[in-house]
Amino acid sequence: MMHVPSMLKSYPKDLGTVDEVKLAACIAACFECAQTCTACADACLSEDTVGELTQCVRTNLDCADLCAATGNVLSRHTGYDVNINLAALRACWMVAKACAEECEAHADRHDHCRICAEACRRCEVACMDLITALG
Repeated sequence: MMHVPSMLKSYPKDLGTVDEVKLAACIAACFECAQTCTACADACLSEDTVGELTQCVRTNLDCADLCAATGNVLSRHTGYDVNINLAALRACWMVAKACAEECEAHADRHDHCRICAEACRRCEVACMDLITALG
């Protein structure tokens, strides 16, 4: 996600008081989490014990969708509404936390779940950092 900071800096208007470093980190974490969760769900579906991973697949897919949507919302600045961003961030934080917990329950048996839990935790922290910065 090397382009995230560059795109923020190239925006033709003033971004206001938002912490661009935290914003860029959160956007990157959201998109990384979305990709990782999608890949983890797919890997779960290939496991011989797929029946035991139903909740994990569902949580992965919910997390992937909300993280991608949040990354998209945070990438738009024209007509900025802090309340919409905060709502998206809170939803993303909540689903990343839930997905991390679900994947951690399988991490000792499935490496893809361990990797996914790590990405979800990074996203969870990045969302909370930005929520705190936005007030």
